[in-house]
Amino acid sequence: MSIAVYPGSFDPVTLGHLDIIRRSAAIFDHVIVGVLNNTSKKPLFSLEERVNMLKDVVSEIENVSVESFDGLLVDFVRQKNTNVIIRGLRALTDFDLEMQMAQSNRMVAKDVDTVFLSTSTQYSYLSSSVVKEYARYGVDLTEFVPACIIPKLIERMNELDIKRS
Repeated sequence: MSIAVYPGSFDPVTLGHLDIIRRSAAIFDHVIVGVLNNTSKKPLFSLEERVNMLKDVVSEIENVSVESFDGLLVDFVRQKNTNVIIRGLRALTDFDLEMQMAQSNRMVAKDVDTVFLSTSTQYSYLSSSVVKEYARYGVDLTEFVPACIIPKLIERMNELDIKRS
């Protein structure tokens, strides 16, 4: 059985992420979406919220599961009895950073490989940061995130605006 891990912070999950998840699920027998608990960042959504949103979004894709992790990605990959990491590439700038991460992962875990999938053209500009910025200014988010994520994003942005006032 071929298993791969697609890691990220998914804060929030975008249609670009979902595109990579669906395409990965067509290649591998099982895809584990690994939601990183990155203590060096202050996410918009809690780890539990991000995991639950992703579970909702991928619920109809039978061979995809969602789990949280912290620590080294290669350790998580090994715990899941696989040696494949999936990463999406939007642009040349992504390639530089992703290649560095893949090579450093290979230095500490020679048995772990990274598979790069180029993002579908319609999502090549899309990032969670862009989505958060658009949400902050009330832009229609239907082209950027799954429909079930929109009310959660709007609610969180409203909560932040109340705190700032």
